[in-house]
Parts: sequence; C-alpha cells; structure tokens
Amino acid sequence: MYTDHDIRISRARKSLHGLSLGDAFGEQFFVSNAAARIEHRQTGRWPWPYTDDTEMAISIFDVLREVGGIDQDLLAMKFGDRYHRNPDRGYGGTAHRILRAIAAGGNFRQIAPNAFDGQGSMGNGSAMRIGPIGAFFSNDTPAVIAEQARLSSEVTHTHPEGVAGAIATALAAAWAVRQSPVCEERWHTELLDFVIEHTPASLTRAGLHQARSLQPTCSIVTAAAVLGSGYKVTCPDTVPFSIWCASHTLHSFEESLWKTVAGEGDRDTTCAIVGSITILSAPDETVPETWIAAREPLPASIAQEGNV
Repeated sequence: MYTDHDIRISRARKSLHGLSLGDAFGEQFFVSNAAARIEHRQTGRWPWPYTDDTEMAISIFDVLREVGGIDQDLLAMKFGDRYHRNPDRGYGGTAHRILRAIAAGGNFRQIAPNAFDGQGSMGNGSAMRIGPIGAFFSNDTPAVIAEQARLSSEVTHTHPEGVAGAIATALAAAWAVRQSPVCEERWHTELLDFVIEHTPASLTRAGLHQARSLQPTCSIVTAAAVLGSGYKVTCPDTVPFSIWCASHTLHSFEESLWKTVAGEGDRDTTCAIVGSITILSAPDETVPETWIAAREPLPASIAQEGNV
C-alpha cells in the first residue's frame, strides 16, 4: 500500500531522472561541431557525466524525501556538502563563492543576498534544479508550488528574477504531471497560460508572454533568438525558452531534448529544465534506453526504482 509521500517522491524521482538525462545529454554539445552533430542526431561518447544542475537537484530530492518539503537550512547544508565533496561539476563563479561559503559553515541568509553587490543572483541555477519540486507538489495549489519553489531558490538565488524562474519551472513541471498523458495540441498554450498566470510579475514572466505569442510554426532558431537560450545564464534569458520548448514536445522526451539543444545557448541547463518537465508527461517508450545507459549513474540511494 503506497502512502501519499511515496507517490509524491516517485514523481519527484521521475523528474530528477529526466533532469539528469537532459543535463548529461546537453553537456555533450559544448563542442565545435555541435551544429552538425545536432543536425544528424549524433550523441557523444559514453559515459555522459552530469553537471551541477543534477548535483543540486539531488540535494532537493533528498530534502523532499526526508522532510516532505523545503527546509532551507537542511537544503543549504546538503548543497554545501555535495559541493564540498565535488566542486568540479561545472558550477558558475557566483555559485562557487556562495556554496564554498556555505560549505565552510556560513549562513546562506547572509551569503546569498550579498551576491551581485547586494542584488542577489538571477542566474538560471534556481530553475535548473527545481523540476522535482513541481512534480512532488503537483497535486497542491499553485500557491503551494510557488512557495516551495521560492524557498528552494532563496538558498542561493534571492533576486526576484531568480525566484520567478524557479517558480515558473516548478509550475510547468506540476502542469505536466496533471495533464499526463499528452494527447491534445492545445496543451501547448494551456501550459504557458497556467505558468504565466501564477508566475510573479518579472522579466521572466514577460518572456513567457513573448513565448506564448510565438506562432506554432516558429523555428527553434527564431525562438532562441527572440527569447534567449541561456547565453546570459539568467532566468529571463533561459526559462521562457525552455518552457516554450517543453510545451511543444510534451509527447516525446527524446524529441524535447533534440529540439531544445538545437537552440544552443546554455544547453545542459535548458535540456535539464526541459527534461525535468517532459519526462512527466511523455510515454516511457520515448526515453531512449541508450541514453539511460550512457548517463553517469545517479547515487544508489536515489536510483532504486523504475528506470532511474
């Protein structure tokens, strides 16, 4: 007999699975011949290591499993611990400074708000790791999902845009759970409408409005040029594009990542965000077994169910 917590954590695990596959997949295309490889759908050699996107998502998953919600102090401790054990996962410069200080015993409430001369970080790191929260709280109200996303973001990203990016991504993941399995084309606009409605006023929300206005026939190159695909490594420059990609490919996990990576930009992070969403709606057979085998294994304490 499954408990409610078991069901919730199973959804979070599935999102983490998609997130880590997207992360490891996207990381293969930071190469000079990326465009040609994407055109011919040629992936990189095995194994595919995952990056800080997955590392931080693992900490979130662990907190959800242990206490059923985001305890900021516990999450900060786990972020710091995983960073201390392996700081070479592709963390950005600001993340290095914040996590190094947390790992040394600093208080995140004093450390995170001081980033960028006291503005706090609006980097896309708050969104890249958040999918499991949306999956875990998918049956709750949008307000609950947004609050849990905010709590997660603030441990490292206190700028309103960082918070908004986390909220938007968590909402998209929650929507994907609710609408599974996908069978209707209009769900593209319905997903964006839902996320826009419940995302705080911000540049990120404005970008989502812009994504909503793009024509269904819009190419991935045009979408990336209009919305940004993570070159600035901020939430406004990353999240609208990622959710737009996910909204068009909810029927196939594999297609969602090929579409997303063709936008180039911060491709491990955009693919991690999209993977954490589309895995929750797409049929299992659209997740290539070869990709699962290629990805660096997740910790044994997590990879204990299903196809994780």
